[in-house]
Amino acid sequence: MDKYLIVGLGNIGDEYANTRHNTGFMVLDAFAKASNIIFEDKRYGFVAHTSIKGRAVTLLKPSTFMNLSGNAVRYWMNKDKVCMENILVIVDDVAIPLGKLRMRKNGGAGGHNGLGHIESVLCSQEYCRLRMGIGHDFPIGMQINYVLGEFDDEEKNVLAPAIETACEMIKSFVLCGADFTMNAFNKKH
Repeated sequence: MDKYLIVGLGNIGDEYANTRHNTGFMVLDAFAKASNIIFEDKRYGFVAHTSIKGRAVTLLKPSTFMNLSGNAVRYWMNKDKVCMENILVIVDDVAIPLGKLRMRKNGGAGGHNGLGHIESVLCSQEYCRLRMGIGHDFPIGMQINYVLGEFDDEEKNVLAPAIETACEMIKSFVLCGADFTMNAFNKKH
């Protein structure tokens, strides 16, 4: 059976729940709700298991905080015996306009500390990532306040369809692979 690890990056705790930096968690929460599955508090994170047409899928929201996400990814990758090309990491990105999505099969961290830690722990950039645009409407030097700030109502209206599309992209990634998913979705979003 093919096995997949879908990781949504964010920070645990109520104070972070609706922040821009938790967009990865928001996507996995929406996917789990639509799939009628529940996260359990496990080692290094909140984990849910499901299957999509015979393919085993582990959803992971690391509890290690953003900047130590690699520890959780490595643990669940090894525990569930998931190969690198079957890992998808969902992350917020200030360099992409709010509501836009970009999937890549590999690449650098782009200044994102969560991706940077995953890269250093796995000793590789060869894992797939789905970047969720959160925009960059902040003054110079205020990026931390921006990403740890909450979406306003207008932003939530833009984000909601992007989260739905991200859930479709997860299914496509599992069923059809990264190349098909990138070709099908990157141009549209």
